[in-house]
Amino acid sequence: MRREPHASAGWSVGLDIGGTKVLGVLLDEEGEVRHSLRVPTLPGAQGVVASAADVVGRLCGAVGKRPEDLVGVGAGVPGLVDPATGRLSFAVNLGIDERGVELAALLGARLGGVPVAVENDLNVAAVGAARVLGLPGDLAFLALGTGVAAGLLLGGELRRGRHGAAGEIGHLPYEPSGPACPCGQRGCLELYASGAALDLAWPPHNGRPAAADLFAAAVEGDPRAVAVRDGFADAVAAAVRLLVLTCDVEHVVLGGGVADVGEPLLLAVAERSRQQAAGSPFLRSLRIAERLQLVSRDVPVAPIGAALAVRAPAPGHERPVGV
Repeated sequence: MRREPHASAGWSVGLDIGGTKVLGVLLDEEGEVRHSLRVPTLPGAQGVVASAADVVGRLCGAVGKRPEDLVGVGAGVPGLVDPATGRLSFAVNLGIDERGVELAALLGARLGGVPVAVENDLNVAAVGAARVLGLPGDLAFLALGTGVAAGLLLGGELRRGRHGAAGEIGHLPYEPSGPACPCGQRGCLELYASGAALDLAWPPHNGRPAAADLFAAAVEGDPRAVAVRDGFADAVAAAVRLLVLTCDVEHVVLGGGVADVGEPLLLAVAERSRQQAAGSPFLRSLRIAERLQLVSRDVPVAPIGAALAVRAPAPGHERPVGV
């Protein structure tokens, strides 16, 4: 699908920097992906910068361009980000601790002064999902991975909160008398609605991901698989309900590793959402199940969102995304 270029549009690179890989995409003036590349992430701050710079250089080289030709580079990263300065801290998987690192400045210098914007990975995933799925209006990207958290795009602006913790709904109590969570609370939502929770409830075997194996067994009628699937879907539906009730988002996009299950996950969560609303005229009026969307990991929404965030407006809005 082709899109109208924006006044500030130009070629840009978006990066999704994780603990094991850097995934990069190169977008042209119209926001189309022209090239993509994945490389292993080198450890530590300098390793992250080197890996990211390598991806940018190779992406540009693939189409005969130089990094200096870009209008900017956007990087989505795990951890605590100050988007105003590009400082990253508490990114344990990247070998960056509470002392933090000026990631935007380091990467920009490595690239010869190219503008670099650093943002939380779920925030840029929200921007990318809105563009890829063509969803104008308020949106939450709900990542179902090792933990559970959401990126929020409201009124065309990313909502980060005072300390960058907006959307960390995985640490809201779901079962207050439940098991202890590493965060120090009990019964947190991510103990029930995450990929890690599925691995515990339905351990993977034969090299197949737990979520795929579980949903396949449930379709075949395995009673234990059905119970585990429904319990998981109920917890995810509770997370969706929370996002709708607190932010009244028009769209909740399910993403992360568990979303690779595809349509069966979407149907299961939608059904549990309808069941949760059955006894409440108020909840039924919100049509929560109809707000659900899904995007699998093979759609690179995070790097696309990072590339867009440095130069393009949020879908359906005139203002640039809040970076």
